Amino acid sequence: MILSLNQIFQHQFTVDSTVYEGFKEIFQDKNALHTNEEFAKKKGFAGKVMHGNILNGFISYFIGELLPTDEMMILSQSINFKNPVYLNDILEFEAIVIEQSEAVKVDLMKFKFVNSALKTVASGKIQIKELI
Repeated sequence: MILSLNQIFQHQFTVDSTVYEGFKEIFQDKNALHTNEEFAKKKGFAGKVMHGNILNGFISYFIGELLPTDEMMILSQSINFKNPVYLNDILEFEAIVIEQSEAVKVDLMKFKFVNSALKTVASGKIQIKELI
């Protein structure tokens, strides 16, 4: 197996205007919570809430680009959103291998995203297949 049990990975992501505008352009999600500052504030948020699926994109980047090999495939993924993410938030991403199956070359990782205020904004699990 390429990955090891209890192996930890860390990376920093920033939800900057390029990420935000790119997501809006590609997926055309123009929900007011994500696009209208006044609307979001009236609903009790500090500003426009970034699309949760931006974090799924960061996970895809992590699996495809940051692991020791690109011979990986996501089998399943679950994510729980705990706190809002705002434009220009800097997020610390951490993932740890918590289970492995040598027989089928599958790793289970748990992950979390933490903002600069040290609040967990999302957490979950990713099951990946090593394609070697």
